[in-house]
Amino acid sequence: MSQPLLLIAAGGTGGHMFPAQALAEAMLARGWRVKLSTDARGARYTGGFPHTTEIEQISSSTFARGGLPAKAATPFRIGAGVVSAVFKMMRDKPAAVVGFGGYPTIPAMAAATLLRLPRMIHEQNGVLGRVNQVFASRVDAVACGTWPTELPEGVEGIHVGNPVRGAVLERAGSGYIAPGDYPMEVLVIGGSQGARILSDVIPPAIASLPVDRLKNIRVSHQARGEDEDRVRAFYDEHGIAADVQPFFKDVPRRMSEAQLVISRAGASSVADISIIGRPSILIPYAVATGDHQTLNARSLVDAGAAILIPESQLSVDAVAAQIATVLDNPDGALQMSRAAQSVAKPDATETLAAMVEILAEKGQT
Repeated sequence: MSQPLLLIAAGGTGGHMFPAQALAEAMLARGWRVKLSTDARGARYTGGFPHTTEIEQISSSTFARGGLPAKAATPFRIGAGVVSAVFKMMRDKPAAVVGFGGYPTIPAMAAATLLRLPRMIHEQNGVLGRVNQVFASRVDAVACGTWPTELPEGVEGIHVGNPVRGAVLERAGSGYIAPGDYPMEVLVIGGSQGARILSDVIPPAIASLPVDRLKNIRVSHQARGEDEDRVRAFYDEHGIAADVQPFFKDVPRRMSEAQLVISRAGASSVADISIIGRPSILIPYAVATGDHQTLNARSLVDAGAAILIPESQLSVDAVAAQIATVLDNPDGALQMSRAAQSVAKPDATETLAAMVEILAEKGQT
């Protein structure tokens, strides 16, 4: 009997690609073939996918970027991508198609809809992304990573949680070493695209800490490529040991070794923090659609696992005060780490994989 094929469609950010990678890992382990449909931007994030995942780059586009000529060409690029996806699916028919959002998923999801293949979407955030809004009423199931998720009228969602990569699950509930008078790690992550405002505010906030506290701090700071040199120079000038990179391939390891995580509140970051179990300061992206990052952070904040600083209130003094709140209170930091684990959904990947298999079975009847 031939292996069933799962086609995963995912956009070009870590928020879409990391849960897609987690599902790919799970379905390959269950004996499925897996194809990933994405565009050139998304392909940059495929390095962590199992090597047996078949990567298909497909033509897509968005009205949100580029000048007038680029926007005028968008429907034609998407149309070409849909036609290409239809022919590819006719030649190699998927048993199920799962979309994780982002404009690169449009061709695969549209083709699956036209061919009436078993299909579903997974929404990581508490508010549907624009592409998932389009397909929510056109799929067989809507899996939700954050609960509750705002859904169109008549659409029912299933709360599965946000799948995390195997490298994160391997460190689930890693023992937490509470802050003390010894080397401590602070991890600063701004999502897969980095965050300039974090690079502007976090380094001086850390530098303003008392010298006896600062001497023990080691920082891993994810900064945009254009900000990397100046952020590294700032830490060097203030005698702070720091590893500054545009993208960390080993975030799970760094997070498991951290006493504190300072992060945007992207759904994947929130899921990783809860699974590994670390105190965090969360700074939601102010212009995220529907303010979904604030919704993403809510479970950790309500559990007492995270401190929320709205971007409108972000300042050096505010961040420094909250860093001190965590690092100067070892018992409180330990409680925050336990609280983070209390809201984790480590079974999200397997739950989603089971949904895929049920969907495929129904498609055969």
